[in-house]
Amino acid sequence: MARVVKEVEFNAKRNEILDVALRLIYTKGYEQMSIQDILDSLKISRGALYHYFDSKHALLEALIDRMGQQAEQALLPIVQDADLSALQKFYRFFEVSARWKTMQRELIVSLLRMWFTDENALIRQKLAIESTRNMSLVLEPIIRQGIREKVFTTQYPQQVAEIIAGIALNLSDAVIGLLLYPQPDYTTIQKLGNILDAFVDTIERTLGAPTGSLKVFKLEDFKDWWSEIQAEPGSK
Repeated sequence: MARVVKEVEFNAKRNEILDVALRLIYTKGYEQMSIQDILDSLKISRGALYHYFDSKHALLEALIDRMGQQAEQALLPIVQDADLSALQKFYRFFEVSARWKTMQRELIVSLLRMWFTDENALIRQKLAIESTRNMSLVLEPIIRQGIREKVFTTQYPQQVAEIIAGIALNLSDAVIGLLLYPQPDYTTIQKLGNILDAFVDTIERTLGAPTGSLKVFKLEDFKDWWSEIQAEPGSK
């Protein structure tokens, strides 16, 4: 019992530190946030902090892992909803995912430029592997349902789930690259529209779904992201 209590206390303190770090990222930005800022906010020593996180980079990795877990919890009810068809679930999967990212937009925008530096290549790779695995686990039962409902014709639900998860991550990278353009012009916006259409076309063909049945993204949904990114310090 004592071990369980200690584990609960450890996790509670760890989450408290992450909450403070998250608040500081919102108010100051990740690059401007220092370890000393966290120590001052929590009134703890550096040694006490290092009991949970040995570096600022470790804090970032833990924050991203926690975000991934929260996103997964938001998506699981879709899979478990017996009243939704496979097409409805697939559409809702990306709709809820996009809405969750929008709720986290301030944090994500704060991290974007720093995220694509060489120093974060390893954590990006780790996150990509974990995200692909987690996303495919959510998508696979939806795909199997679609096969039963005869709206998907693929014979390889597990492999296709992994492929779509990988394509979705590549889509995110491509979209972020365009969103980070200093001054997006008509050509940039057109490129984004083509990327989104190509993603939909690819997943529909991979699943064997009816054409146009999985058009889950709208170009105008990204306008607010562009506006917020351009408002970030150092975006010009």
